[in-house]
Amino acid sequence: MAYVFDPEQLRLCAKAGIDLPLEQAFDAVTEELQKRYPRYIHDGPRKWIFNNAGGAMGMLTLLHASITEYVIIFGSSIGTEGHSGRYRTDVYDWVFSGEMWCMEDGEPERKVYLPGSQAHLDKSRTKGYRLPEGAWMLEYARGPIVQMLPFGLADSAISTLDYRALGATLAGYTRLTLKSLLMGKI
Repeated sequence: MAYVFDPEQLRLCAKAGIDLPLEQAFDAVTEELQKRYPRYIHDGPRKWIFNNAGGAMGMLTLLHASITEYVIIFGSSIGTEGHSGRYRTDVYDWVFSGEMWCMEDGEPERKVYLPGSQAHLDKSRTKGYRLPEGAWMLEYARGPIVQMLPFGLADSAISTLDYRALGATLAGYTRLTLKSLLMGKI
């Protein structure tokens, strides 16, 4: 299957946000993405959505979505931790502010990801993760994205009852996925 996004190019985009004040970092990462992928990155106003999944609560903004890929900025100003979920997708995270701690399934030592580093969650693997206060990253997933939605939406639907965030996530994902389909990209 051909994918639109290249992890190495996304790493370079995330790198543009390192050592910048937060809003400038968000702008720099998004601008780099738009330069490299002008037709595929959402260029409207940034919309932040609360995301509750796997016990963790953060905020995300959708930059691209399709049936086979998504690109988001994700993080938390107050810190959070939880379970990654287990999918048939590869998930990449590039930290550009703060740090991310991971405890991968089967490995007792934690890994610490600092600005400029990449964490990769391989298909069918799982991990626990922690974002200490002020951690932000560019996240990319490739594979059957629809299969990830139940995990990504269950906490909002069943635990927090945050139907506004649930609706905003579904609406944003659907809108961007339809745009991708109309462009001939799945």
